[in-house]
Amino acid sequence: MIPQLVTIRHRRPDGRWRRRYVPVLPVLLLLAPLLLLAVPVALVACLVARVNPAAALRGVGQVLCSLPGTRIEIAQGRKALLVSVR
Repeated sequence: MIPQLVTIRHRRPDGRWRRRYVPVLPVLLLLAPLLLLAVPVALVACLVARVNPAAALRGVGQVLCSLPGTRIEIAQGRKALLVSVR
């Protein structure tokens, strides 16, 4: 299953947390025209690197399906960032 929601939390300089929710499906629909441009570029890149395009597509699909449940936490000094994929 592809991710449905990405939650981004970051700590502001005053110490309070700011939370943003990004729904994945609407973002994908907005970026779909760019995907039409990216597909031929990816095919040419696969041919230049001598990689099977079907295998590359399968690998990208597996990475996308494994994203739900991923948490990325970065903290440096008073700044912090948390990205959660559901």
